[in-house]
Amino acid sequence: MSKADYEACQSRDEASFRSAIQAISVRALQGGIANLDYRAVVGDQWRRLGMDEIIDKRVDLAVEEVRRETSWANLLQSLASQQRAQELATAVAERVYRSDAIKAALEQLAVGVGAEVGKQMEFATEDAAEPALACLKAFVGARYGDTAARAVAGDAGKDVSLDPSKGAAEMSPGAVLRESSGGIAGAAVLLMRRQLANMATRVGQRVVGSVLARLVSVVAGGIGLVLIAKDIWDLRNGVLPIIATEMKSKENKDKVQEELAKTFSEQISAHIQEIGAATADRIIEIWRDFRAAHAEALGLAERNGKFKAFVDSLPPASLPRLDEVVALLLAGEGEAGLLRRLDDGTLATAVKSLPAPAMEIARETRSLDQGLKWSALAGADLPKVVELSLYRRTTPEQLSRASLQRLLALDDQLATVRLAGIDRAARDTLFELNDADLTKLARNLTEDELSSLSRYLTGLQPEPREQVLRAVAANPAKIHALASDRVREAVVASTDQTAAVGMMLRTGAMLDPAAIGADLRLVADGRVSPILLWEKHPVVIVGLGFLTLLVLLLLHRLLFARRRTSAAA
Repeated sequence: MSKADYEACQSRDEASFRSAIQAISVRALQGGIANLDYRAVVGDQWRRLGMDEIIDKRVDLAVEEVRRETSWANLLQSLASQQRAQELATAVAERVYRSDAIKAALEQLAVGVGAEVGKQMEFATEDAAEPALACLKAFVGARYGDTAARAVAGDAGKDVSLDPSKGAAEMSPGAVLRESSGGIAGAAVLLMRRQLANMATRVGQRVVGSVLARLVSVVAGGIGLVLIAKDIWDLRNGVLPIIATEMKSKENKDKVQEELAKTFSEQISAHIQEIGAATADRIIEIWRDFRAAHAEALGLAERNGKFKAFVDSLPPASLPRLDEVVALLLAGEGEAGLLRRLDDGTLATAVKSLPAPAMEIARETRSLDQGLKWSALAGADLPKVVELSLYRRTTPEQLSRASLQRLLALDDQLATVRLAGIDRAARDTLFELNDADLTKLARNLTEDELSSLSRYLTGLQPEPREQVLRAVAANPAKIHALASDRVREAVVASTDQTAAVGMMLRTGAMLDPAAIGADLRLVADGRVSPILLWEKHPVVIVGLGFLTLLVLLLLHRLLFARRRTSAAA
């Protein structure tokens, strides 16, 4: 590009930028086909199709048709009348060049010329693409920095390819349309070939006019020679022999080829402007797609010089990550929060070095902090954290590095997830169990039950604590006997916690007199809270209460009945 081109490309408005792209493209295209010999291309296609033979056959057929349709008098009159000779020449020429055979041949010729010219045009469009992309880089770089310029030019450059296997468009987060059959050069060449295919009819009409102009002058000037050279018998066909000879002549066929070459040259020259406009439109489309995909980051770079400098420090491949991080921060912390992250370095960490699993956590939790903290906590174990979805059950603040490794070492998804979901203090208490017992408990108890068990262990003395652990580890269902807060508080409040735990964990017949008597003595001695007696033997307590009430009623009846008897006496 010239200096003037570069300055035009740095324009701030799209209209001026589009004009600069179009001017560069048109100039490159014109230079690319400046040495194209249309006459030679037409001649090659003419010979390939056997146009001489096709025309000769059509001339013979047309002359025979006109001869049959014209009276002898009119044919003889054509020898003396220039007007009649011109009418016959016009009739023959139109039948030849408006025939289906000639039209079909001209269409094939146009397609063949289009293919040959298309090859040259493809090279020209590739040459045009390079300065067009340089112009795009200049336009974007002036506003958003070199990284954005290299990124958008890289995406557009991939779109220049004419490889027919690249026919599917792909849109990924933070990326623009990368590959398409309607690329910069592809769109231009397809447009040119479509125009050439539609050119056959116009070419045919133009050739008829050109042939008639020469044919009529030749026929009119050759009448005298025919009268001298022909026998009287041949004169019955009038000027038709002259017309046939002229239309089959090399000079006339050369004239047709010249007219075709001229037509193609004019049409393609006109199409270059259209192709240049199509190139400019495609570049603008790529730019708009890129701007839409990176809207937040580009807008901030345009407003804030420090952020623009940060963007320039990134490779183009980092732009999709930048887009996602910026979107997360703007949604959660606003622009001020994002700029604070820029100052403290966490933005750079998130964009440049945050592992993909951590970014997945940040994306799902809508929090960049969660991604950063989990990355710092888990390290190489981060993929396992994501696989087990531990970030959905707890937060990094609820785990230490050692406790996370202990959870992952259980190698049991259900146990690990349940333990991760309980309070940190409760989990640390349960970690006193060995892995086998801990896994068994976590697989058989809910999170609430695990938390309840942990609270027991926290409030109990060492001996009853071990008793509970052994019992529940051996039979996790026993936790149900200790589950309620009322029972836990009563056990902890008992002076003999070992006896209280043994009482609640004991299994056997519900109405075992010996066991009930022992439990009553424990309560009577003050060693166990009375609440536990109710929790353990509610049926017995209700029964004893009922019997007590019955006895009291009997005593009441006996006493009051005796008093009434005494009073009556």
